[in-house]
Amino acid sequence: MSTTTMPAKGHPQGLYWLFAAEMWERFCYYGMRALLLLYLVKSLAMGDNMGFAVYGAYTALVYVMPVIGGRIADQILGSRLAVLLGGILMAIGEFIIVGGTEMMLFWGMSVIIVGNGLFKPNISTMVGKLYPDGDNRKDSGFTIFYIGINLGALLATTVCAEVGNIYGAKYGFALAGIGMLLGVIVFQLGSKHYAEVSAPPSPATLYKPKYGPLSPFNAVLVLCAALIPVLYFLLRNTTIAGYVLLAVAVFVVGSLIARGVKDGKVQLDKMFGFIILMLFNVVFWACFEQAGSSLTLFADRNVDRHVFGWEMGAATTQFFNPAYILIFGSIFSIMWVKLKQMDKDFSIPMKFGLGILQLGLGYLVILIAAPLAVEYQVPLWTLALLYMLHTTGELFLSPIGLSMVTKLVPKDMTATAMGAWFLSIAGANYAAGMLAKLTGAEHEEGVAEVLDKAASLATYVDVYSTMGYVTAGIGLFLMLMSPLINKLFHGIR
Repeated sequence: MSTTTMPAKGHPQGLYWLFAAEMWERFCYYGMRALLLLYLVKSLAMGDNMGFAVYGAYTALVYVMPVIGGRIADQILGSRLAVLLGGILMAIGEFIIVGGTEMMLFWGMSVIIVGNGLFKPNISTMVGKLYPDGDNRKDSGFTIFYIGINLGALLATTVCAEVGNIYGAKYGFALAGIGMLLGVIVFQLGSKHYAEVSAPPSPATLYKPKYGPLSPFNAVLVLCAALIPVLYFLLRNTTIAGYVLLAVAVFVVGSLIARGVKDGKVQLDKMFGFIILMLFNVVFWACFEQAGSSLTLFADRNVDRHVFGWEMGAATTQFFNPAYILIFGSIFSIMWVKLKQMDKDFSIPMKFGLGILQLGLGYLVILIAAPLAVEYQVPLWTLALLYMLHTTGELFLSPIGLSMVTKLVPKDMTATAMGAWFLSIAGANYAAGMLAKLTGAEHEEGVAEVLDKAASLATYVDVYSTMGYVTAGIGLFLMLMSPLINKLFHGIR
């Protein structure tokens, strides 16, 4: 008899425990990320450009590690143990950062990356496994789970960010770690509801010696421990991290093309269509992911953040995106269903083009706001409107991309293709760090220099308007090319 509780109506009880666990994990991750760049630039005095490079490498590696974490769960640990170990490692990483030195920050980030790689892909897998094949509640279940993700991000960018702003970053990092511990506790309390769908593939041999004196479980612990110094090295040497990402990308794209060649022209066309949209995905996220980097410094230096006499922290301005997701997410879900019923649904490439166009329009908001600046500070609605357009663009592209992966590739290659998709987001995060440098200020000797407000605002207006024109142009180009690219999909929408 299954221990997964499945009521006659509604959703499995395990969904709500996973919802709560994921909410606290996202609280941990986004709470730390919200404070990271300001901590690098202000507390550790790294300077804008070095801070952007470290931030970009960190967020890129966060998206690479789930590829490894998913395989560890599939082949050795099972989802439950992988999530549990990942959550504990993330909490430990946050508490290491609280030590307050640059070295402890880098060690803490390395531990968090490993933990996130184990946690993030496997809790999502568990949600899917709660439902039998063909269960029409699955999409609705993932929508509920997605609300948990954004609720955690909203709490992180308000509570965590403000605690860090008022009392100091280390208190924000500590709060993020406590949130992760709460997530681990919640996850364990609900374990009976998803025990069977998250068990190790070979539970009888998991703790028995297999690799010399090491059991498979202990081998995973050794691997995690070995990855931490490697990640520390890559975070300290961000250029090398970029080359590693490029090498992995070439290998993955090559494997996709090779499979297409093997399976014939139709599948090869689909693979090329997939790769083309992966490239546009990099463009979108490289510009979108300025949120935690250059846009946060923009908020700190050139945005009037006073609301009814209260000054919002610069990191707290990141709350707009998860708030808009919670507002618009369900509306967009209904809209796609209605358009499909009316046979007026956009093609996948057209949705991507519209998403990138909205992203570009978001950056062009600065051209409206800059003339209204008072003492070189633009009003807060500048970010409110910018993030709204970025979020609607995200809703045109992000969920559509994940769905596309499962439709375009053979079933036995879905995991590899999903890894490739997340790899494109990893590359985008690394590129985001490089793009952010266009707004940075630094002495030749590498000592941090904050531009005066007039020069700073002029730099942001120049860079963001250029970014807006270029990305809007890329979006329009993709919209024009969408009929040709759509032919590569052979009827898949």
